[in-house]
Amino acid sequence: MEIRLNNFEETEEFGIKLGKSLKSGDIVCLNGDLGAGKTTLTKSIGLGLDVKEYITSPTFTLINQYRGRLPVYHFDVYRLENVDELYDLGFDEYFYGNGVCIVEWAEKIEKLLPKERLVLDIKKGKDIDERVINITAYGNRYIELLKELEEN
Repeated sequence: MEIRLNNFEETEEFGIKLGKSLKSGDIVCLNGDLGAGKTTLTKSIGLGLDVKEYITSPTFTLINQYRGRLPVYHFDVYRLENVDELYDLGFDEYFYGNGVCIVEWAEKIEKLLPKERLVLDIKKGKDIDERVINITAYGNRYIELLKELEEN
């Protein structure tokens, strides 16, 4: 599924809608170049999950945790030098736990990700605030989630 978001407001609306649809154990993978809007989208997904804290990119810490309707685990693996760093964090407890995992630069750790997940590939559009997002669903849960997003 491809969606085109024309401005920041549409991006925020989409992220909130996605966040409201997420359930315990969901994995959302965000890929895209620097400045594509991964953290911006994560912030709006957090709003949809009722996160009240200010969401920042965990570029240097690898993971930030937030409380909302569900626990939110925000990974940024851009600066990951070795997958052992993720093992040291106990990443599998997050990926297979009861919260929602949002992983920026997920393509860098694709082999470690659960088979079932939602992948959003974000690209800048022609206008400065325009974004084009290609969404791929892996697994029945995420296929149903995509249908739900299309209907709303």
